[in-house]
Amino acid sequence: MKISRILLLTKVTKKTKAMHVLFVLTSHDKLGNTGKKTGFWIEEFASPYYYLTDKGVEVTLASPAGGQPPIDPSSDKPENQTEATIRFKADEALQEKLSRTIPLADISAQDYDAVFYPGGHGPLWDLAESEDSATLIETFYGLQKPVALVCHAPAALKNVKNQEGQPLVKGKKVTGFANSEEDLVQLTEVVPFLVEDMLKQNGGIYSKAGDFEPYALEDGLLITGQNPASSEKVAELLLEKLQK
Repeated sequence: MKISRILLLTKVTKKTKAMHVLFVLTSHDKLGNTGKKTGFWIEEFASPYYYLTDKGVEVTLASPAGGQPPIDPSSDKPENQTEATIRFKADEALQEKLSRTIPLADISAQDYDAVFYPGGHGPLWDLAESEDSATLIETFYGLQKPVALVCHAPAALKNVKNQEGQPLVKGKKVTGFANSEEDLVQLTEVVPFLVEDMLKQNGGIYSKAGDFEPYALEDGLLITGQNPASSEKVAELLLEKLQK
């Protein structure tokens, strides 16, 4: 009887052991030389966060500078509200957690099962050029752990290399915020580079759906989503990957 109970407890423990995903958010809050603010896009953070945590996944939050990451004011406009953003605005515990993100330099990929990068325009300036971020993604990849990014967050892949020293996205199916979408939000001349162009220049096999339609791709350990509407789909693909 004792042996059976021990075996049962062991099975339960194994089954309920939580997966642990790292979320990396931007610390950049200036929208080029416009005098306007930017940061991370609420929907692209909240929707994947709740999708994963509601299923028992543990999530740790990090950013280049640590502390409170800036929120893109545009993502808080009435027309950009979703169930996830409304839930986030009422979630004091998550807002407190968000105010205490861990500095990226203090993060070790060995402590997590996967990494997820929410977008917003901020990553185009800091995560795209961050050596800590590039090294972290390369380490996750080297450890055979999934890397997921949505919308503008694939900008963080700009300087990431594979084991052969080539761009990580070379020869891989990828997506990200489309040039046509950047035109529609009238920021083509403001951003330091266009995500679609960068992915293609680095050898990525870029594809997209219609503007602002959900679209996500998985190629091995790399999962990318096109725009805010794709954020939950990226989280779905990530969880499926982790459960295999």
